[in-house]
Amino acid sequence: MKTALVTGADGFIGSHLTEALVNNGYKVRAFSYYNSFNSWGWLDTLPKEIMNEVEVFSGDIRDPNGVRASLKSMDEVFHLAALIAIPFSYHSPDTYVDTNIKGTLNVLQAAKDLQTSRILITSTSEVYGTAQYVPMDESHPYQGQSPYSATKIGADRMAEAFYKSFQVPITIVRPFNTYGPRQSARAVIPTIITQLLSGKEEIKLGALSPTRDFNYVKDTVNGFIEIAKSTKTIGEEINIATENEISIENLANELIKQINSSARIISDEQRYRPELSEVNRLFGSNKKLKELTEWKMNYSFEDGMAETVSWFRQNLDRYKTDIYNL
Repeated sequence: MKTALVTGADGFIGSHLTEALVNNGYKVRAFSYYNSFNSWGWLDTLPKEIMNEVEVFSGDIRDPNGVRASLKSMDEVFHLAALIAIPFSYHSPDTYVDTNIKGTLNVLQAAKDLQTSRILITSTSEVYGTAQYVPMDESHPYQGQSPYSATKIGADRMAEAFYKSFQVPITIVRPFNTYGPRQSARAVIPTIITQLLSGKEEIKLGALSPTRDFNYVKDTVNGFIEIAKSTKTIGEEINIATENEISIENLANELIKQINSSARIISDEQRYRPELSEVNRLFGSNKKLKELTEWKMNYSFEDGMAETVSWFRQNLDRYKTDIYNL
């Protein structure tokens, strides 16, 4: 039985990855952000039979000693712990440097010293910024259009340096816009769905023209697992994308049609990014992922969205729909 550490296991993608790894026969150690409430985030909602196979490690990714302890005896590491909200990165960039860059450095240092077999470092399509060409492959230039994206670029390059300097067996995994059950309300799809399900007739949004490449969370997680299975992926940077795009306006109108056709979109100034910081187009290539692994999309956008809306209907009380989440 392989052992795997998942950092950020208490979050959106991390909780789905933890669940999927258990279902794939892994013994999982789930790194959860320490807090005095003894909350394990979304791990608290997983079925008992899943959590029976999970060892929860409470810590802080910014603490090198705790990170090192969490990596001991692990075959593989899936590093997802990060601060990800772009608007909050305008407000508190120092915390993004400490968490995203130094936190990743802590994982890389420990993995080097402990000779961990595989390390998957989670990147983001935001490192590319607005598309200079499409579909955006792994050779696309990097653009630090927000403090968040700048710190993720820094973390990626640190991972590259550890591979080239110390032969640490890393892969940089670069998901495009993942969505699905358990996603934070600060993301655009939950923002739209929760406003609609709470009965609002005016749906507050920021820029409507940007396009995104939305990937259902179960397909994203399957990408991580397939990348970990293949030795061809060591030392590589790999997108997880659908090679499709939809504008925020068209997305919102589709959800309005499904949930409350009388609702209308209104502009909310606080939801706009600064002009030069807005990523206007994301449309990713998955060619490399398909060449190096056996990954394939199992969910259409329609099927993934149907599962997502259904989950939010059942869990709306977990969200504060009257508050704009940074």
